[in-house]
Amino acid sequence: MRLIKYSFLLLFIAACNSPQAVYDYDQKVNFGQYSTYSLFPDYRPGLSQLDESRLTESLKTAMQEKGFTISEDPGIYVNVYTQQYEQDNRSRVGVGLGGGGGNVGVGVSGGIPIGQMDTYLKLTFDFIDVENDMLVWQAVVESPFNFDADPQQRKERFDKIVAKALEGYPPKK
Repeated sequence: MRLIKYSFLLLFIAACNSPQAVYDYDQKVNFGQYSTYSLFPDYRPGLSQLDESRLTESLKTAMQEKGFTISEDPGIYVNVYTQQYEQDNRSRVGVGLGGGGGNVGVGVSGGIPIGQMDTYLKLTFDFIDVENDMLVWQAVVESPFNFDADPQQRKERFDKIVAKALEGYPPKK
């Protein structure tokens, strides 16, 4: 029984820290026609130069695993842009005061936030048909991100984010 309780706790904690993705695509497109890609000519994900190269390397590896080859004459352009935001970490210490007498009771309570805000990174991956200049597939991935992490941890986080994004490609119609 203890094993089941700890398994649920571990699953809950892991789910809170993993990237979350949403996918959208053009239903009329035959995704089997795409086998080559290139980064969008105006590719600027909005990260530091080092993080941009980590993201680009993760993307190249994942695209190769999906069967794509990088090309001068690509079938699709891949563009990525990012947005950083902070969210309350929801850790609180509860404080309450109350009293009563007879059949009447009164109480006041509140939560005092502890810790700092959690930093999240929202990455949008766009696949653009080069010939028609049209967006054909998109993934939006939100993930907690520690900008104070060492380079290896940052690279691993980008690997997870890109893997989560490309998990939905090609779309299952």
